[in-house]
Amino acid sequence: MEVLQRLARLLDVKSLVTLALTGVFVWLCAAGRIGGDQFLTVFTVVISFYFGVQMERRRGGGGGQ
Repeated sequence: MEVLQRLARLLDVKSLVTLALTGVFVWLCAAGRIGGDQFLTVFTVVISFYFGVQMERRRGGGGGQ
């Protein structure tokens, strides 16, 4: 049952956007359209935001959602 709840949370819109954005930037970097430094910068910002939001929810901040 807990596995199904985690899977449902993974399919949250924010999670899907984060995964899609990560995939796009991996592709752009692999295709040579952006450099590794640019990829690292964008990826760090996206992941930091995503996990920051998740941590704030666990602390009870909620963020209005």
